[in-house]
Amino acid sequence: MFIQTESTPNPATLKFIPGCAVLAEGAADFPNAASAAASPLALRLFEITGVTGIFLGADFITVTKSDGEWHHLKPMILGAIMEHFTSGRPVMLATGAGGGAAAGGHAQGAGGEDAEIVEQIIELLDTKVRPAVAQDGGDIVFRSFSEGIVYVHLQGSCAGCPSSTLTLKNGIENMLRHYIPEVLEVRQTS
Repeated sequence: MFIQTESTPNPATLKFIPGCAVLAEGAADFPNAASAAASPLALRLFEITGVTGIFLGADFITVTKSDGEWHHLKPMILGAIMEHFTSGRPVMLATGAGGGAAAGGHAQGAGGEDAEIVEQIIELLDTKVRPAVAQDGGDIVFRSFSEGIVYVHLQGSCAGCPSSTLTLKNGIENMLRHYIPEVLEVRQTS
């Protein structure tokens, strides 16, 4: 098994690509070890000293570190990923949905007069933003829309990334405002 690695805009995060499916659908975000009970792979990675966050995508694993150098952590992470996939163990437990896992879906849209705007926001996030964010080892999830403000949650390498504010304001906010005049601002939420 050959596992590729890619840097991300977040220097504390590295993207690992095992060359096989990681999740069949959606994504799972584990911001800490306590949230990882649903994933044997995430639990194993959290056993490595210095690992503070795991994000699982369709075909990649994003690992966030607190300290230490990547050249010290990377061999241990590669070994744990390889061992997990060659053992045949599941990435996610079938009965363990929940915990820190996110199905990769957005929050329920608003009803009433904002329903059409929310649908447009979600469609733009899914078609134009999510693919680009996934290339950087992360995800963006719509939370809500209220009084012209779009609330989103960044996951994986995007959470805590030094350039995430710039991405939100200059990228996502400008794009949403261009296509949907009712959008005035985009804010990050947890």
